[in-house]
Amino acid sequence: MSTTFRKMIFTAALLAACTCVSAQHKVAITAHRGVWQSEEANGAQNSLAALKKAQDMGLWGSEFDLHLTSDGQVLVHHDRSHEGIDIQTNPLSAFAAFRLQDGEAIPTIDAYLDQGKLNDKTVLVVELKKQYSPEREDEMTDKVIAALQKRGLFIPERCIFISFSLHICQTLVTKAPGFTNQYLNGDIAPAELKKMGINGIDYHMKHFYAHPEWVKEAHDLGMSVNVWTVNKEEDIRAMIDCGVDCITTNEPELVRQILGERELRN
Repeated sequence: MSTTFRKMIFTAALLAACTCVSAQHKVAITAHRGVWQSEEANGAQNSLAALKKAQDMGLWGSEFDLHLTSDGQVLVHHDRSHEGIDIQTNPLSAFAAFRLQDGEAIPTIDAYLDQGKLNDKTVLVVELKKQYSPEREDEMTDKVIAALQKRGLFIPERCIFISFSLHICQTLVTKAPGFTNQYLNGDIAPAELKKMGINGIDYHMKHFYAHPEWVKEAHDLGMSVNVWTVNKEEDIRAMIDCGVDCITTNEPELVRQILGERELRN
């Protein structure tokens, strides 16, 4: 079976499984690693310029990724390594000389949150990356929460948490009660996560094509539903029709154009 034909079947199943979504249902837009494809950011993902562009556009959210260095510093970076240097087994000083495409240094969480606090409309979508041990994940989680608290950002209206690590999500149930806490991996049905106290899912769109019933299941349980990373028009429209709450995308202007008045803004 071809990929295209399989996707057609999944799309039909998704639309059949989704209840009729109200025309009044609004969908939020989250910039994936900021609006890094903008002229201002010059392709620099997770940069301060990419975050600022998301803020200037009035997007609901801007997502960013966090790792912990060997000397206990939290660095804003997607991959586990940068130019072959592993983040978790090297100190912050090992990355000081590197520059992003826009000329910025790789941001620390302090620098990133300093920019984040300048705008009270764009939600900070905090992705805590898997670390090499539960102990390191706990250390990173504590330091991220402390950094948010220091800037008055540790409130549910200003930030939400997402992670591929089930351990981190379970830890956040007790360390960040009342916050949106979304699991990313796509391998657990919403009802099972709800039993753990996790109150949201943020799954790749392929999981909603394969399990379209999960959107309604999550909503019926009072859980939030985000989807990543949706860049093509056909997928954007399918996810909107299915009733997701938020679309994470590298193409926020396209999603905004398609949503029109249905875009949720703060």
